[in-house]
Amino acid sequence: MLDSGRIIEDRALRDRLSVFEDRTDAGRHLAATLSSMETLAEPVVCAIPAGGVPLGLEVARALKAPLRMAVVRKVQVPWNPEAGFGAVTWDGRVFLNRPLLAGLNLRDAEVSAAVAKARKNVEERLEKFSGGRQEPDLEGRVAILIDDGLATGYTMLAAVEAARAESPRRVVVAVPTGSLHAVNFIARKADLVVCLNIRTSPAFAVAQAYERWHDLTDQEVEELLIQGRDMGLL
Repeated sequence: MLDSGRIIEDRALRDRLSVFEDRTDAGRHLAATLSSMETLAEPVVCAIPAGGVPLGLEVARALKAPLRMAVVRKVQVPWNPEAGFGAVTWDGRVFLNRPLLAGLNLRDAEVSAAVAKARKNVEERLEKFSGGRQEPDLEGRVAILIDDGLATGYTMLAAVEAARAESPRRVVVAVPTGSLHAVNFIARKADLVVCLNIRTSPAFAVAQAYERWHDLTDQEVEELLIQGRDMGLL
């Protein structure tokens, strides 16, 4: 492991592909690293659905910490749903990537429609995944934000800012893989970033860190949350 103060990585994994079997395996690797850290007193594991939930479950189980859903949805570019120019968070905040947005030449109505679509999705997912359950409070605790990887880091930035608003003692971002640019970007915003597999190639894709990869469905997430409830994590 290499600890630079604000970034912890596994240098043996630098620039490697197919490092983890799947998200559950990646979660166990993250859990092993986080369990060895003595500065994570009173943690709350905040998993970003959908991809972050299998990892969050493993980390919460290892740390014996409560698990909550950190619902964040990217604001999609109208002609490319895989790309985003911002994000909406679980507390209704909207974060727009202004430099990127300036180059998209979108009309105000198109921006408003994209934001409204993202906000509606966040509300629906909060209802579906939380089911009215009172989420653990972050005030005075260590918020550990977990996703399955950092590509641009912009969605995670929104999550960090939303978590900060709840007055945690520290905000830690923990991911199995990430681009060097995104990791450095988030390290300026979070108190600590744990990223086991940092990759320097400009042609970065989160999926390349996994041997088995698919987009999780909402049904799969709900099944994982049932496991979490059975373990007393929710």
